[in-house]
Amino acid sequence: VQNMNKLLFFVHYNVGGKNMKYEYVPNIISSKDLDYLSDMFNWNFGAYKTSFNAVNSVSNEELKNILNKSSNTFMSIMNNIINIMGGKHE
Repeated sequence: VQNMNKLLFFVHYNVGGKNMKYEYVPNIISSKDLDYLSDMFNWNFGAYKTSFNAVNSVSNEELKNILNKSSNTFMSIMNNIINIMGGKHE
């Protein structure tokens, strides 16, 4: 096998009866992937809001710390999803 550093990926698809080919895997998100990412974001957003708002409802410091860690985890996951989709976050 010559020149192992130049591996090419071929992705074939059919558009309007024409066979198309990519030499490299394109940097795209399919609609199925977008639906999955949207579902993941929405679930984590709901969990984030619940845990974030619950912090003010409890007096136990250990439970507050757990809720804060949880909300930070959910926020981190949402930021990762936004990064995957090419968006910006703060």
